[in-house]
Amino acid sequence: MSDDDPSTDGSPIEDPPTGDGPPADGPPADGPPADDPRTDGTERETVGAAAAEESEAAGPSPAAPRIEGPQQLNVLTVPYQIAQQGISIVIAIFVFGGGGVSALFGSGQSLLAIGAIVAIVLGIVAFVGYFVARYRRFEYELTADTFDIRSGVLSRRTREIPLRRIQNVDISQNVVQRALGIAEVGLETAGGGGTEAQLRYVTVDDAEALQSEISRLSRVAKAEDGETTATDEERFETVFSITERELGVLALISVDLRIASFLFFGASIFAPSAASMAQPDSWWEYGFGLDSLVGAFLGPLAALGAIAALALVSGVLNAARYYGFRLDRGEEELRYERGLLQKFRGTIPLSKVQTLTLEENVLARALGYAALTIETAGYTPTGGESNGSQSAIPVAERDRVVSLARSLEAFEDDHLERPPKRARLRYGFRYAIGLAILVALLYGGTVLSTFQLYWYVPLAAVPLVPVAAHYKWKNRGYALGEEHVVTRNGFWVRRQKVVPYHRVQTVFSSQTVFQRRRDLATVTVDTAGSQSITGQDAKAVDIDAETAERLREEVSDELYGALARRRQGRERSGPTGVDVSDTARPGSPGGETGSPGD
Repeated sequence: MSDDDPSTDGSPIEDPPTGDGPPADGPPADGPPADDPRTDGTERETVGAAAAEESEAAGPSPAAPRIEGPQQLNVLTVPYQIAQQGISIVIAIFVFGGGGVSALFGSGQSLLAIGAIVAIVLGIVAFVGYFVARYRRFEYELTADTFDIRSGVLSRRTREIPLRRIQNVDISQNVVQRALGIAEVGLETAGGGGTEAQLRYVTVDDAEALQSEISRLSRVAKAEDGETTATDEERFETVFSITERELGVLALISVDLRIASFLFFGASIFAPSAASMAQPDSWWEYGFGLDSLVGAFLGPLAALGAIAALALVSGVLNAARYYGFRLDRGEEELRYERGLLQKFRGTIPLSKVQTLTLEENVLARALGYAALTIETAGYTPTGGESNGSQSAIPVAERDRVVSLARSLEAFEDDHLERPPKRARLRYGFRYAIGLAILVALLYGGTVLSTFQLYWYVPLAAVPLVPVAAHYKWKNRGYALGEEHVVTRNGFWVRRQKVVPYHRVQTVFSSQTVFQRRRDLATVTVDTAGSQSITGQDAKAVDIDAETAERLREEVSDELYGALARRRQGRERSGPTGVDVSDTARPGSPGGETGSPGD
């Protein structure tokens, strides 16, 4: 523009004349003269080109996804799924309808046989066509704030998953998929009852790129809201890698306890032989008859050997699940990789951690080992986790596990307060009553039937009742730290749970009929994690009733204090984002306090 243009010299601009049309000898009422360079488009195009060059020089927007446009699954999805489903159908036909098929083709009725062949061919064509159509109709697209999926053969379905709600992105491969170079991607969201979306199947490179890109876009979104600082690429550091020794320990301590049920089966085999040996009339026969001696001990040894073999197989399979386990830590998330035959790779967002659990069974505790699991908001990922949590450390020396856990949440557990001693007396009475009921049932079965159930054998456990009661009492406790509440329960499998105050959803106290008799109560600390659904919350069990009420109030006060401190920290750092889990409401009646997420 020229320097003498009235629109730039700071002088007031007169209102354009009004009327039905412009003056005969003047410029148009709604703009500059026709020969003004601003009307020919040249300057606007120049400015647009300059802005484009500047934008190109600056690079793409951090919020722009690097995976552009709709994407399709890998083409190997079609033959893999056809083979996977086809094998199941063929096996079912031969198992349940093999005789009918043979009778049809051997009946000599050519028309029926030809019709059956035509039907089979048409069925195969329709079967293959369905998988081809499903492959061609399936698309996924990553945008700046959502993950979109369009699918459906007969009816079209479109889903938009906000990136903020995605908790975990898991990658899994079985042996065949690893040979083909494809992988399954699962997206888990907060509050879901299962996997929100699955991509079956993409290449391994595409799966890893998608995992990284969703993580990056989530960081950018949080940075725009002032929650974190934006980083283009998150750097990861390996914080744990399982060793061969630890794999061996894992195989030893992870024996499936359900195998113990086989002990009763084994006892039913050799208990009659052992009982008959205890009779004086049979000592000579069993003591000096070689065949009888072998027969008396061969059955018990075979049963115990089978149990040991099953236990060994269970431990080896569990060790194979965690073969090559590695845990990497970034600023915003943890990433893990594990598996020998079936490989899993997944993420654990640190901002969504609800509870840490240190787990030790009796054997692991005796050897000085423990495991660490992390529970995040909502549902947990696929990959064979049976306890509803993600394994951060499958097994390691306890000091090493505690060190890593404290690097995630700086908690204190040096002084856990145990329940009062009258709780230990309650455990003793409970075990004694249970033992008496068992003896009575076995005795009644012996009297009313022809079977000898050896009702007196459980009486040998009477001296163990006070010991069991003491160890149950000894392994329970709780502690309140500056930022966390810690609870511990269990003897055979001891679990110590660490819950940050700002993750508490509900805290309440309860009493059973038997607890009221001894003035005891239980305080439950509920979070947004999936284990809350199964009743595996952090609990301070069998503590004094007055202490329980005080503990409930203290946890409630600490919850509001922690939320206030976090809110002030975000206000000091910049604009804040709204997080449902970081807001709270006053306590509800009935001794219960909760947050709006309840």
